Amino acid sequence: MINRRHFIASVAGVAAAVAAGKSFAADKGLIGISMPTKSSTRWISDGESMVKEFTGMGYTTDLQYAEDDIPNQLAQIENMVTKGAKVLIIAAIDGSTMGDILKKAHDAGAKVFSYDCLITKTPNVDYYTTFDNFGVGVLQANSLVAGLKERFPSVKPWNVELFGGSPDDTNAGYFYNGAMSVLDPMIKDGSIKIVSGQMGMDKVGTLRWDGAVAQARMDNLLSANYTDKKVNGVLSPYDGLSRGIISSLKGVGYKPGAEMPIVTGQDAEIASVKGMNAGEQYSTVFKDTRELAKVTAKMVDIVLSGKEPEINDTKTYNNGVKVVPSYLLTPHSVGKGDIKAALVDSGYYTQAKVDN
Repeated sequence: MINRRHFIASVAGVAAAVAAGKSFAADKGLIGISMPTKSSTRWISDGESMVKEFTGMGYTTDLQYAEDDIPNQLAQIENMVTKGAKVLIIAAIDGSTMGDILKKAHDAGAKVFSYDCLITKTPNVDYYTTFDNFGVGVLQANSLVAGLKERFPSVKPWNVELFGGSPDDTNAGYFYNGAMSVLDPMIKDGSIKIVSGQMGMDKVGTLRWDGAVAQARMDNLLSANYTDKKVNGVLSPYDGLSRGIISSLKGVGYKPGAEMPIVTGQDAEIASVKGMNAGEQYSTVFKDTRELAKVTAKMVDIVLSGKEPEINDTKTYNNGVKVVPSYLLTPHSVGKGDIKAALVDSGYYTQAKVDN
């Protein structure tokens, strides 16, 4: 009986210690994490990765998804401020709408990290963590050109159409400008022809990155410009748009494989990875959101300890009021032959998930 009592006391002590440890960890403070939507698996991964990182460091988190509703995102952020969040990490739906709420956050003493999508028109942004967004566009355009050379070597000029991301997302402009730094010279020398003539973000942008909107625009482009000719390639900045574009192409008779136009993408969404294996989408750009979450969490922890975090860009990201100190990660182009090494061997996806 004595041994049993000792055992119970020991278990109770361990439980109390564990509980105390959890309580102590939670005292490091609340981190508010505002993501734009769950409609993209990429943002789900970002949110989950950050919760994991911050929880491991001893912070509590408030993760919210706004479902592409700007007032909803602003209300969620205001609630985080009211709860006393020490740091706000915000992937903004529209980066130009945050001025008033971030003034409240600043006055409350909260630090603000603009996450992946630059927050604009306010001085109350402390840091920006993202990938090299201009470089993403360069990768997409280089992949498009490589695919055109591989699949349509005897065609000149190549008939290409351009798609951009959401005009209210600053990243969309960087993606487009990066791509056009590669494609513009080829358009000017006649290697590539934009048959529709539609160029510039004002004409090719896709509000809210909506795949259905991209599909409808591709339908219109095909019916207006390709009744007697073939499209050879489509610059798409995001996998969700790519799938809509591909649905449009398949709808008018393009088949996966050798005759499918080269379609680029971004975010390595599992549906598009499977589409690459099926010969539909040609490539995607992989941005390892686990690494972005780690970098962001490390920077937050350093800032909250009263020190200056490492940054690697102090020139590029002017939000209209200030140049926001930034940390940029490197994106990677992934084709069908790269899927195992880039996505499976890295642990981002299991082979079963890619195959099924």
